[in-house]
Amino acid sequence: MKRPKIGCAYFNICVVFLTFQLNAQELLTLEEAVQIALENNYEIQLASNDLKIDETAVSPGFAGMLPRVFAAADTNNSTQNISQTRSDGTQIDLDNAKNNNINYGVGLDWTIFDGLSMFARYDQLKELEKLGEAELQNTILSRVSEVMSTYFDLVQQQQQLTALDSTMVISQQRVELADNRFSIGKVSKLEVLNAQVDLNTDRTLYIRQNELFANTKIRLNEILARDTKLDFRVEDDMLINESLILADLELLAEQQNPQLQAQLINKRIAELELKEIKGNRYPVITANTGYNFSESENSLGFTTQNNAQGWNYGFGARIDIFNGSNQNRNEKIAKLQVENSTIAIEQQKQTIKSQLATAFQTYLSNITLIELETSNEEIAKENLDITMAKYRIGTIPTIEFRTAQLNYINAQLRLSNAKYEAKLSEVVLKQLAGNLTL
Repeated sequence: MKRPKIGCAYFNICVVFLTFQLNAQELLTLEEAVQIALENNYEIQLASNDLKIDETAVSPGFAGMLPRVFAAADTNNSTQNISQTRSDGTQIDLDNAKNNNINYGVGLDWTIFDGLSMFARYDQLKELEKLGEAELQNTILSRVSEVMSTYFDLVQQQQQLTALDSTMVISQQRVELADNRFSIGKVSKLEVLNAQVDLNTDRTLYIRQNELFANTKIRLNEILARDTKLDFRVEDDMLINESLILADLELLAEQQNPQLQAQLINKRIAELELKEIKGNRYPVITANTGYNFSESENSLGFTTQNNAQGWNYGFGARIDIFNGSNQNRNEKIAKLQVENSTIAIEQQKQTIKSQLATAFQTYLSNITLIELETSNEEIAKENLDITMAKYRIGTIPTIEFRTAQLNYINAQLRLSNAKYEAKLSEVVLKQLAGNLTL
């Protein structure tokens, strides 16, 4: 009988140590976890940089609306042995005759009309920026939703650890009571052994739950992009919003859901693509000007040195008369892309409505389960108190006491799980609505 007592004492010390350590840990609130994720999460950082790229690209110059100003310079030098015979019969021979030519200057090229395609491209760049904003919003919603789900999972697991700790206390009391009865000859050793087995079973459940709790902490630290070894504790309970209305969520989703907004932007981009392609039917008019300097030196000839400088300018126009009917094909393809984007919008709306309806039904079921399991826990607790009192005076068998004990712990676990599932449904609904508030 000494070894079980030593084991019980050691395990109780471990539980006390874990409880002390839990209380000594820093409390990580949900608001703090979300803030850390917004600052550190890698996927959010990548999406933010992608948006900055889109913002940088929005410029008239990137759309081809501004002129191109450039500077150019070139030189051409040669050394030749020349032999010339002129029309009057005079022959001239010159070795190492040098010819040097230098040209340099500045110029400007400007497309002043291209069928308004440049304006369509500029509008496309603006829409791509909006698309980047929608994609960043979707990434933020997804990562914050993941943070909240993992955080509430930890709250649930922490509640389960507390419940399992309570049942171990009860099982420990049962072992001590059985041991005392055995020592005075009122029960057999079999009852002591059964009590010890049940206590060890409860210990095993506690250890497994504590392992899962620690691993989930590591997962949350990973999402927060911080040291996975950081230890912390979470809040003790989660508040459930029981006043969500499906019609309100559907209205918010139509206005704010980032995936739906992305599809609407994609349709606008497709329409601008069609506008840009249609612009190819019109002529392209360009203007060019520049100021050039030129110098040349020749060892032989009527002019041995020449210098020139001045302006040059001009206009150009071109239009495709026939390009293999590619213009018609490109326009037809662009129209089909616009049609596909319209279909994608309707499909996305239908998907969101279906997801909202499913999640809302789950949400309602979990709200009902919370009420039911709360009542069950109260009943199970009262039943356990009565059963324990009878067990202490020896009027009920061990198995009946163990059944009441398991009923109580299972009621606690089911209530904790119902709260978690309800909160998870609430998070999903708000994420779909694009309005994920804390």
